[in-house]
Amino acid sequence: MGRPKIISLYSGAGGLDYGFEAAGFETAVTVEMDHQCCETLRANRSWPVIERDIMAVRSAEILETGKLKKGEAAVLIGGPPCQPFSKAGYWRRGDSLRLDDPRANTLAAYLRVLQDTTPAAFLLENVEGLAYSGKDEGLRLLIDAIETINAKTRSKYRPTFQVLNAADFGVPQMRKRVIMVAARDGSEFKFPVATHGDASAQQLSPLVLEPHRTSWDALADVQPDPDEDLDMRGTWADLLPSIPEGNNYLWHTERGGGLALFGWRRRYWSFLLKLAKNQPSWTIQAQPGPAIGPFHWKNRRLSMRELCRIQTFPDDVRITGGRGAVQKQVGNAVPSLLAEVIARELRVQFLGLKPLRGGPKLLPPSRRPVPAAEPVARVPRKFHKLVGDHDAHPGTGKGYGAIERGLVAEAQQ
Repeated sequence: MGRPKIISLYSGAGGLDYGFEAAGFETAVTVEMDHQCCETLRANRSWPVIERDIMAVRSAEILETGKLKKGEAAVLIGGPPCQPFSKAGYWRRGDSLRLDDPRANTLAAYLRVLQDTTPAAFLLENVEGLAYSGKDEGLRLLIDAIETINAKTRSKYRPTFQVLNAADFGVPQMRKRVIMVAARDGSEFKFPVATHGDASAQQLSPLVLEPHRTSWDALADVQPDPDEDLDMRGTWADLLPSIPEGNNYLWHTERGGGLALFGWRRRYWSFLLKLAKNQPSWTIQAQPGPAIGPFHWKNRRLSMRELCRIQTFPDDVRITGGRGAVQKQVGNAVPSLLAEVIARELRVQFLGLKPLRGGPKLLPPSRRPVPAAEPVARVPRKFHKLVGDHDAHPGTGKGYGAIERGLVAEAQQ
């Protein structure tokens, strides 16, 4: 028997696919509209790539390209963008699934492919906000839509979802995502339990948890390509060396340990945010500004390989394109190790296959001891003019941005 086949939608740079590959699956076909992502997929694997908007790709073409018949795929995977959920109401009404329907959206396209291909299972990944209490309209509409699909295809998909923090499964990055899975035959899925935790989690958990994998575990042996320009630029570049590892601009507030250069919580959390060797990375962002981290403890931007290590991509994967394109592709991806952990469970619980031997292939090694933190520089004199009393953020909905938006709205009335 060959490796179970997956259909991959919204494939991006392949974060989910590499995780499923590590768990013994084979990507039969990918669908992705971003050209640079497609170039990355082609540069790293021989998976068939359909480079078009999913709205313009019929399910029959996906099956044909993947050399699959309806019902033959093991798993449909993908992470549709979350913005269209407010438009998903037409699914509940059971309207036509035609591609030219003006109400069609990315979530609808995923569900349309699910209905047309009826894989043995599906995995849908999305941002944590999809499951926020009181703001879960998209999630409830999604479940309603799957009931409609069940009625039309005589399937028994019973979605189970959970918010998972990738760091709790060995990914050296704090990154929360909603994972939804279901099997065509109605089998219930039991999510894997956390295998890693911080000191408090280790004390409270009845299980034996390993320490979170850290930035040092991921990056200790990485030597950036000398051709990569990793220097930080912009107004705040010279201030970064004065911030200790694991801190951000809050270090330079009246409640921090540095100079009072900023107001408390007046900036984004990731402003001047620096990695700490002994902690997991914070979430890698897709489109950061020049002063938005996380930055390396050596006071520079992270290299392509370092970004991939934090996202637990296989080491043979190379992200193509310029600096902005690399950051966007990696920042939008799902950590491959998290995908591998879920995929290893799917193959056993839903496909009836034997468990794979050994631990996850993409788990970074533990590299102990962790070296001491880097020395902290003095604040350059050009920033001393900012020292003074700064107002702290007054609370949700009361900051500068909220006040400005209120004034604009008032002027428009």
